[in-house]
This record gives sequence, structure tokens and C-alpha cells, in this order.
Amino acid sequence: MEEKKKEGAGNGTMKNMTLENIAKACHGTYLGKESERQVEIKGAVTDSRQIEEGYLFIPIKGARVDGHDFIPSVIEKGAAAVLSEVPQKDCPKPCILVESTQQALKDIAGFYREQLHIPVIGITGSVGKTSTKEMVASVLSERYRVLKTEGNFNNEIGLPLTLLRIRREHEAAVVEMGISDFGEMHRLAKMAKPDICVITNIGICHLENLKTRDGILQAKSEIFDFLKPDAHIVLNGEDDKLSAIGEVKGIRPVFYGFQNTEIYADKIENFGLKGTGVDIHTPEGVIRAHIPIPGQHNIFNAMAAAGVARCLGMELGEIKSGIEKAETIGGRTNLMEIGGLLLIDDCYNANPVSMRASLDVLSNGLARTVAVLGDMGELGENERQLHYEVGAYVAEKQIDALFCSGPLSKEMANGACDANDWCEVFHFDAKEEMLEHLLKYLQEGDTVLVKASHFMDYPKVVEAVVKEFEAREAAGEA
Repeated sequence: MEEKKKEGAGNGTMKNMTLENIAKACHGTYLGKESERQVEIKGAVTDSRQIEEGYLFIPIKGARVDGHDFIPSVIEKGAAAVLSEVPQKDCPKPCILVESTQQALKDIAGFYREQLHIPVIGITGSVGKTSTKEMVASVLSERYRVLKTEGNFNNEIGLPLTLLRIRREHEAAVVEMGISDFGEMHRLAKMAKPDICVITNIGICHLENLKTRDGILQAKSEIFDFLKPDAHIVLNGEDDKLSAIGEVKGIRPVFYGFQNTEIYADKIENFGLKGTGVDIHTPEGVIRAHIPIPGQHNIFNAMAAAGVARCLGMELGEIKSGIEKAETIGGRTNLMEIGGLLLIDDCYNANPVSMRASLDVLSNGLARTVAVLGDMGELGENERQLHYEVGAYVAEKQIDALFCSGPLSKEMANGACDANDWCEVFHFDAKEEMLEHLLKYLQEGDTVLVKASHFMDYPKVVEAVVKEFEAREAAGEA
């Protein structure tokens, strides 16, 4: 195995991030002692609770809270300097005055990215960004010290904060890039300048702004706007929109899929909720791997990770090992066993494609299967029909029961009822009412999927189910 390429041991500072360079990068005015212009920051945050000694504080004006109000407290905690849109009277630490702290954050992150000499992998797509990011990071970690996007830090605030978390000890970064309108990806790409671009698929998310799948393709393709000549592109060859992409700025994409692609999978062995066995074919050879996370979509994630790893010259054994070490994260097809119940917590977000993928996973459950679903957001004018089709898919996969809440989920219930007459279907206007009935219905041995868009707040459903079955388990032991 090749030795890991180290950019240098961490020394508590960020490369070339002096206050003078930061002020230039964000077109700000430096206000402070001349002797402190060359101070190097140790980090940058927008949350005053995360400030550490030597950090730069970037206050953001929100709908309810103005970060500028916390400037005195972050200075007390040892901040090296602050940004501000208004002059700070008698400020004891350097202050960089800017027109917009949000724009300054992006400018600073973009400048910092230029100082780094590590591969940055940018991942986007309508569905599967986070699970693909996790799989790619798991594989790359077999050779590199990897920084990856945490939580939902994938937008015009989250991405720059992720880039500013990169330290000298990191040898690769895997960043998630999420958008909902035209122009956003261009701005994200300008900051991240990914060396390897991955697009998972072109689905039907964010149709309110992007209107059609062609619009989504156009918006997602902005990730290519800042490609370097030696960059790489890794695309899902099973997606009809992505498979039509030819060379981009002289770069030939690497496609992955199940047939007629450079990287492909076959000899699939379904282990149900314990994952999948698969052969992944690459030009260098075949990888036989056990993907420990259930669902066919994770085969795609593994192929994407193999594609990225090949771009970096990794060995087949490293790729296999990284795939087999992949883990789920909270709210993303997270399996929990409580009191004889198997709970699939996939309630971070939802759209028609990811709903189907999660229902595929649920259908592998033993004994009785129960789908607990909620409304999906940002689907545009066809939202009612799309909910109806998800309900029909519940019935098609022979799920035993559907519990759903929310106005749009009424169509989901209708779809399941129209498809057959043996799937038990329950719809409620409010999730609290749904929960009351759900907890009485569930029993030991059930496999339960919980999934809805973020605004439905379905983590509360997960919490309630866990609490109920922990109580039942404790009572049984008493």
C-alpha cells in the first residue's frame, strides 16, 4: 500500500489564514493593532457557542437572532478576531468590517480552499447524497485521513463552514453539496472547487424552483463550472439524464451501474436487513464485498465509492475493506432493535425516490411490516399524484400496514387503498393522533419504517416508539 501523503502535522492554525489575508479575501477593512495583522486563526465559526481561543467569529443575521449581539461574549471566550457589518466601538480584538458577513464567509472559505493541496470530493444528486458521502468517506479512510460533511451542512452556510474545518492533518475531504434553485451550485462549486465530482441521480426534488428534471440536471451540472483539467467525474450510468452526459471540459465521466458501464455490479445476494453481497467490477478487477447496510441503493453508493477511490489510485483490497466498514448515521436508514421490535429510522428527509428505496428495505423485514410515513415537501404542482404513487408502492411491496399523517399523505393512503384491499391503511390529520393509535397497534416482532420530510418532525415518532418498547421490555423483565 502506498504511504499516506501528509500535508503536514496539525499545529493549531490554518494554512495562510492570517487576519490580513482574511481581510483581503473578503474585501473587508481591517480594524485593529498592526501587530496582530499576521495572527493566524485556529478555526472559524458562526455559532458563538462553538468559539474557541484563537478562532475567528463570523456573526450571521438570522430571522430571529443577530450574531453581532454575541461579539462581546466571543471576545471574552478568547476569539482572535471578529467579522462585523457594523463598526464595533472599543473592540479589544481585531475586527474586520464587511458589507455582508454571509458573503464574507463564502469568500473566506473559497480563499482557504485555494491554500489546500488535498483532493476534495464533491457529492450532489437528488437522492442519496448523504449515504453516498458516508460510503465514499468510509472507503477513502482506508488510506487517507478524511474530513466529511457533518449533519446537513451542505448549503451556502454549511459548505463553507465544512471547508473551514479542514486542518493540516486532513488528507482528503468529502463534501455534500445540496441546492434548491439555479445558481446555488455555481456558488458552492466556486468555494469547493471539487477535484472529483459525483452526481448520484436526477430525481424529482425541488420542483417548485427547478420545475423539471431537465431543470434539475441543469442546476446540478453547475458543479462542473470550476473543474480543473485533471479533475474527475463519477456519474450514475443508470440515470437517463446523467448517462447522456458526454465529455465535460475534456473530461470523460466514469459511469457506474448494472450494465454497460465502466464500473458495474452483479452476483447480488440479498441478506435482507443485514445488507447485500455483491461483485463490483472495475477495470482493475472484481471486488466481492458485503455491504452491511440494507437496500439496493447502497449498491449504487458502493459503486460510486469504488469510482472515486479508483480516481485516487486506491487498491481493490482497500475499496473492499472500506465498503464493508460502512455504517449508517442517525436518521439515515438507522436500524434499532428495541423490545423485540426492529425499527428503521429513516426520518431525516423524504422524496418519492428515497421513499421507494426505504420501502424496498422494509419489504425485507420478517413477520409483520409497518410503514409510518408523512408528507414530502417541495414537489411542485404534481405533489398529490406523487404522494398517491408512493402509497400504491406500499401496497405493491406487500407492506402489511401503512400509518400516515399530514394533508398530502391522505393521497398516500388513497394510493395504498386503491392498489389492494388487504394492506391495513390508517391516515390521520395530526401525527400526535397517529402516534396514539400506532403505539397500540405495534407489537413484538414487527419491522417498522419511519420516514417523512424534515418539516414533519418525525424524529418525535421514533422517540415515542423507542420509549414505548423500552418500557414494555422493562416491564417484561420485572
